[in-house]
Amino acid sequence: MDLLLDAHTLLWWFADDPRLSNEARRLIRVGSNRVYVGSPTFWEISTKYRLGKLPGAELLLQDVSGYLARENFEVLDLSLEVAIRAGLLWGSHRDPFDRMLVAQALESDLLILSRDEELDGFGARCLW
Repeated sequence: MDLLLDAHTLLWWFADDPRLSNEARRLIRVGSNRVYVGSPTFWEISTKYRLGKLPGAELLLQDVSGYLARENFEVLDLSLEVAIRAGLLWGSHRDPFDRMLVAQALESDLLILSRDEELDGFGARCLW
């Protein structure tokens, strides 16, 4: 199975945070699953860090490549097609980070691991 992690999922995985659902934790651990993190997720994390909303993200941002390599997580870069798809998504949910996440999942047929129920309105496959 191919998974795409939302920002909070990624952060909670690295922090071993109890808010990460048991199902999400189980799916990430399955060695045969490919785990992706979209490059827009790092835009979100670094933006929220800069604004003082994620002070705990400093270590991750200092060594993103190292953290991802240790977990065998793959970066999913933002393509032109995904950027356009994100901009054209219908729905009232206006968060640009979530729109990019959904567009990447739809474009690459990925299951999003997120607790954000609003993503369901875009037609993406989500699980928590």
